[in-house]
Amino acid sequence: MDTLEKILSASAELFTQYGFKTITMDDIARRAGISKKTLYQHFANKDEVVNESVIWHKNNMGASCATILTESENAIEAMVKILVFFDDMHKRINPMALFEMQRFYPQAYKTFRDMLVERDVVMMRDNILQGIKEGLYREDLNADLMARYRLETSMLILQPSLLVSDRNNLMSVALEIGEHFMYGLMTPKGEKLYQKYKEQYLKQAPRI
Repeated sequence: MDTLEKILSASAELFTQYGFKTITMDDIARRAGISKKTLYQHFANKDEVVNESVIWHKNNMGASCATILTESENAIEAMVKILVFFDDMHKRINPMALFEMQRFYPQAYKTFRDMLVERDVVMMRDNILQGIKEGLYREDLNADLMARYRLETSMLILQPSLLVSDRNNLMSVALEIGEHFMYGLMTPKGEKLYQKYKEQYLKQAPRI
């Protein structure tokens, strides 16, 4: 891993775990195992680190999701595996991280939202269209609308609200909303497959 990769990886980890407001350039250099001087050779200030680490993290997440989608047997297995992927991510994320990025680093947040629309919505829509063709999702679905709805609800739980109070609560709410979404999509044939893959892959978080 080269120096730039170390910086971006360390930054993404810190921002995810602790939020954006309190992390300093000293913290980033320390986590990356480099000197502060080396950090400033790559980035002029924290704003630049935030912007680039958000892009780096979003690219990595997108690549992981794309791999899951292409390697799954059908649309429902892909969706369950993605639920598992995000369940693991929610174990490490600070529930306030997205809110702090939106408030203190609006340009990075705009980039994040743009990438969400350009890539994630498209991947979700493709999964829904695939599921319709496979007879696993309802034929009368508006794939584009439901894809956008799914991504908006996933962002909703990362905003200050009545839904989430801590990491454990975040995991439970995320799974509950994900399952609710799935049942809104599936045909009876899809529901049978969902139960199979749920038992195979998904460990149920404690209910709130």
